[in-house]
Amino acid sequence: MDALEMRGVTKSYDSKRNAVENMTLNVPQGGVFGFLGPNGAGKTTTVKLLGGLLTPTAGEMRVEGLDPVSQPERVHAVSALCTETTMMYDHMTGEENLRFFGRLFGMKAADATQRARELLKLVDLTDAAERKLGAYSTGMRQRLSLARVLMHRPRVLFLDEPTSGLDPESVQSVNELIARQGREGVTVFLCTHQLRYAQEICTRYGLISAGRLLASGTFDELEAQVGARRRLRLRCGGAAPVGFERVGEGIYEAEALSDDAVARLIAGAVRGGTDVYEAQCVRDTLEELYFALLGASEGGDAQ
Repeated sequence: MDALEMRGVTKSYDSKRNAVENMTLNVPQGGVFGFLGPNGAGKTTTVKLLGGLLTPTAGEMRVEGLDPVSQPERVHAVSALCTETTMMYDHMTGEENLRFFGRLFGMKAADATQRARELLKLVDLTDAAERKLGAYSTGMRQRLSLARVLMHRPRVLFLDEPTSGLDPESVQSVNELIARQGREGVTVFLCTHQLRYAQEICTRYGLISAGRLLASGTFDELEAQVGARRRLRLRCGGAAPVGFERVGEGIYEAEALSDDAVARLIAGAVRGGTDVYEAQCVRDTLEELYFALLGASEGGDAQ
């Protein structure tokens, strides 16, 4: 059973445009799934649909086999949503906030305290446990937000722009927490418009534009859909390497779809009298794949 399933899901707020249009998507259990697209593409609406906060105009969904429309309470029990403005209370300490939300999920007082302290250690906030939330920095608040939504041990974690507004050190800390959850079997559904950031942390991807899913899968699967080329880039001197295209001063590239092809190309360049200073395998970025898929989609619509 997949962690998340959507079948022909559409959400309309008015008759002019669908916020989500005929979306079919499967997300396997575990790992970090990056749900990627520009602001206004339908990412947050999709999360609210899966979380049982909105009712679809058409289609069906499942979260861990549960229907968010008819079983929202059960969906909330196995999932959690963390946004850049996750609700907490400034007049409470960090630990008090965690204990409070643990109790809301029915945890016994002793269990909530133990879990809160475990999570404070996990997010490196033990030293700030007794500090009022109002005195926390933005990065500290975001780490506590992650701890808060992990209190009841959700199997699915929805994150909406979790690193927005954070400094580089805080971004790294939050990324490590997110990646750890994915490795430990939690299904992390990460919404962001920052494609370069997503490529660093995600194991699978769903690319969305104007409410429609362009493609989904691993990076390799997205490459295959686009027909992306893997290239060998040489920085060299002497004779120009045979079979390579010059792309800059002393920089040449050639298509290399396998490790064997890389070895053959380098060996051929050396035999041909090229002085190879540096060799690098180059792949398209996630951003390049996104725009290639977007262009293909728009081209199909035009036809």
